[in-house]
Amino acid sequence: MLTTQPGDRCSLRSLAADEPLAGTASTIRHWLLVEHAGPWGRDGLLDARLPEGLGRDLRALEGRTGARVLLIRKPHRVPEYDDGTVLCFAIDARDAWHGFAAIGAIENSLELDPRDRSSFTENSEPLFVVCTHGRRDPCCAERGRPLVERLAASFPDVTWESTHVGGDRFAGNVVAFPHGLYHGRVEPEEGPEIAAGYYEGRIARLDRYRGRSSDPFHVQAAERALRDHLSLDRIDAVTPEGSDRRGNRAEVTFATANGRRRVRLERALGAPMRLTCHASHDHAPPVWRVLEIERADD
Repeated sequence: MLTTQPGDRCSLRSLAADEPLAGTASTIRHWLLVEHAGPWGRDGLLDARLPEGLGRDLRALEGRTGARVLLIRKPHRVPEYDDGTVLCFAIDARDAWHGFAAIGAIENSLELDPRDRSSFTENSEPLFVVCTHGRRDPCCAERGRPLVERLAASFPDVTWESTHVGGDRFAGNVVAFPHGLYHGRVEPEEGPEIAAGYYEGRIARLDRYRGRSSDPFHVQAAERALRDHLSLDRIDAVTPEGSDRRGNRAEVTFATANGRRRVRLERALGAPMRLTCHASHDHAPPVWRVLEIERADD
């Protein structure tokens, strides 16, 4: 196995290359979060200490439903219930809807389809998920664990650790559900600020905002640029209306609190680097760069 020294971590390489955060959130609409205390192993589902075959079956569930399955746990691995009950959360990031189900055994998670809301009780509280999957990438452990500890100290009931959410090199990563808002390079002291803002319907740290998981990468990048341009931090202040992508060019139209806007972008390649701590070769990550922001009142 390839090993790295602390000074050669992927998160430090990404930061040194000034890699943009905007437009890097994993593109996932439906999620199923399943409580499991761990350990999780290299592959969150296939290597975790789950009942025989359950990881493969959950991976197959992802294929059937198009959802992402995450294993989650409370910091310090304290289960939510003492009687062995397992909590599962279903999330629709596009509609900002989420619900929960308490199941008697983790094997019963296979009976859940995160697209079927009838199997879940609607949840009114947000969820803050911090990737701490160190066996996947050491950056997630080194940067995620101090972050989740600080966040859980302020918001203990709604803070969870999770397996891989995507973008190890942007650790510490916080995903705010049900909107699926990704934040990267979050320092421990910034976690409570991000959570408090989310409760108020705001993106409190636009400089840490990676994008919304239900949107394609170019829409995420356009949204972040437009928010910066108009200084709009309310979650509902910017809504995509239409998108047209042709090869490496794209155009996205938004309704905003300041009127309709059109954002034009171009896809380029960033600086070559190893994108995870375990990668053996350099790759040039794609980057969407904004060309123009204009009014779209016609």
